[in-house]
Amino acid sequence: MQLVKVAGGYRFQSLTSLSPYLQFLWQEKAPKYSRATLETLAVIAYQQPVSRGDIEQVRGVAVSSQIIKSLQDRGWIKVVGHREVPGRPALYATTADFLAYFGLESITQLPPLSDPKSVEVLLGGIQSSNDE
Repeated sequence: MQLVKVAGGYRFQSLTSLSPYLQFLWQEKAPKYSRATLETLAVIAYQQPVSRGDIEQVRGVAVSSQIIKSLQDRGWIKVVGHREVPGRPALYATTADFLAYFGLESITQLPPLSDPKSVEVLLGGIQSSNDE
């Protein structure tokens, strides 16, 4: 066992090398998430706070209400405010549960985006220089 600092707290967890021996103790299978759910979570994590419209702009497709609900039910995202525009869309951000689940102390520990196009899209460089 080891003591690990996560999300502003600590937890005991087993060593990764012991995983093959300990996995038989838990009969439940980890839930599987769709690509759309993981993409939505990634956009929220890297761009927070973000509205549903922002997520749709980055992903290029509509975001299902079920995806947002499942992430909220899991405790990984929450509404942190509302944008001051007509309709007052909700702004989403990740939670301490998200950080703890993924073993992070803070959001700054997210891995850097390695794909240049992903970095460009997430940082708002959606328009190309040829748009003049």
